[in-house]
Amino acid sequence: MGEAHFDEIIHAPWRLRICGLLNRVDQLDFAVLRDTLSLSDSALSKQIKTLEEVGYVASRKAASTNRDDARRLTWLSLTKQGRAAFEAHIRALQEIASSDAGHL
Repeated sequence: MGEAHFDEIIHAPWRLRICGLLNRVDQLDFAVLRDTLSLSDSALSKQIKTLEEVGYVASRKAASTNRDDARRLTWLSLTKQGRAAFEAHIRALQEIASSDAGHL
């Protein structure tokens, strides 16, 4: 288990939720993530782009076996670095939440 580390990139509310959902699975379809979070495509894309830029999220496009047209699904996953950063951030939040207020 790594050291606790508060991560400003992950801590933003939507990105924290995105990482939390992606941490539970190997990969998740963009549309499922969008619908689960009730975000617009553009709002989710903006948050994903930020996470991709720091290496926390990877995306890949794949043909849909359930569609006749050429549209492709976008699959999202946390990278190894992203999982480690998310877990370290959660540990930092737990330390903050459990710390003695008199020692802050």
